[in-house]
Amino acid sequence: MQVTVSDKGQITLPHALRQRLGIESGMRLDVEALDDGSLRVRVLARGSRGLHGLLSRPGERTRSLDEIDQAITDTVRDRKDRA
Repeated sequence: MQVTVSDKGQITLPHALRQRLGIESGMRLDVEALDDGSLRVRVLARGSRGLHGLLSRPGERTRSLDEIDQAITDTVRDRKDRA
């Protein structure tokens, strides 16, 4: 799919693409330049829609606040150890 860059450096995403990805006016996108010269564009979560399923998932038991805190601590520690 091709788009044209305007004089202001703006592009317009075709309607079919916006509809397919659920992109609406005001949503934010993350654009990353890759080493091969291509661009990666990601749709960033907008508002509470991006939180759906974060706290509970069908078929899984509800976690206590202590369990959630421990999981966060473990994740931060693991990321720090890898850095």
